[in-house]
Amino acid sequence: MGRPPTRPARLKDGFYIEVKTQGSSAVLVRRDTKEQMIMAAEDYSRTKNVIIKGEMRNDKWIDS
Repeated sequence: MGRPPTRPARLKDGFYIEVKTQGSSAVLVRRDTKEQMIMAAEDYSRTKNVIIKGEMRNDKWIDS
């Protein structure tokens, strides 16, 4: 076992959705374009709870 990281993980630039099933932890899913993110959100929403997080650019959330 190694030493735990001291810096938080950095997210890549892109569009993010949060996918969660009942009783489990959430997973962030990244897509390159907004259209791809919306399509993925529609697909996942059939069986899971989906929250659209938005766009991440240079480690900051961009308000849309």
